[in-house]
Amino acid sequence: MAIYALGEVEPRIDPTAYVHPDAVVIGDVILGPDTTVWPSAVLRGDYGAIVVGARTSIQDGTVIHAGPGFPTTVGSGCVVGHLVHLEGCTLEDECLVGSGAVVLHHARICSGATVGAGAVVPGRMQVPPGALALGVPAVVKPGAARLHAITVAAAEYIKNGHRYRADLRRLD
Repeated sequence: MAIYALGEVEPRIDPTAYVHPDAVVIGDVILGPDTTVWPSAVLRGDYGAIVVGARTSIQDGTVIHAGPGFPTTVGSGCVVGHLVHLEGCTLEDECLVGSGAVVLHHARICSGATVGAGAVVPGRMQVPPGALALGVPAVVKPGAARLHAITVAAAEYIKNGHRYRADLRRLD
């Protein structure tokens, strides 16, 4: 795994978390229990803290960064899709951020909300609980998220992390 200290600051990764060997985790990063970080994801805690709760999936190619005074926090039971960019924002518990979406400084995605694929959530925007945010810039549709789908997807990635820990092997 590409896990790096930056000076004296080392990532803190729960022993039950799964970090794919081709993911990169640097510096001030905390990964909670049963969290999964997939290939080509980069979590770079050099200018600010990144905290990821329990049972959260950070999928392939995602970039998570933070800055001084604006940490990035991802709650528990979240699904962060492929090629997502999170920067200095907060995702509360049981959120889904669709593939290719961008969530920027001081934005807050409340519990049970969904950011649709390719959406851009600008700085300081709040997506209310259970809402769906779509488009560039994102437009909020209250009550349109599907919490059950988020919960099922998060559980599938926990199982997949266990499978990878047990069965992944490099062939070259």
